[in-house]
Amino acid sequence: MKILIVEARFYGDLADEMAAGAIEAIEASGGTWDRISVPGALEIPAAIKLAHDGDKVAYDGYAALGCVIRGETTHYDYVCGESARGLQDLALQHNIAIGNGILTVENADQAWARANRSEKNKGADAANAAICMAKLKTEFGVKS
Repeated sequence: MKILIVEARFYGDLADEMAAGAIEAIEASGGTWDRISVPGALEIPAAIKLAHDGDKVAYDGYAALGCVIRGETTHYDYVCGESARGLQDLALQHNIAIGNGILTVENADQAWARANRSEKNKGADAANAAICMAKLKTEFGVKS
């Protein structure tokens, strides 16, 4: 199983912690991984689609990692909704195995509680979801 970790670097420390959790989960399952970065959560679905459509490396699944923290404007709502919609559209329309690890939180404390490997470890959760969905694709004989 080869998983591509696609991480938004807008909050670099959070991204690193979530990626560490994802890497641990992938390696614990016997899989391998590559890791790429994009500027923010809105770019994650496009990066996954580019990787999926490319002919350089075939990935079994994708772990989407990022964080959106509510601010003073409605930008939060658009980023949360559109990044989630983009990932779901890819999964449904193109049969791509994706684990959504984009945190949508009110503040930094909530983000860290979800990102920390010693707490909720959402990076590992996203990787495990990608692995689970990739296995289902194989079980059902689905092609992308």
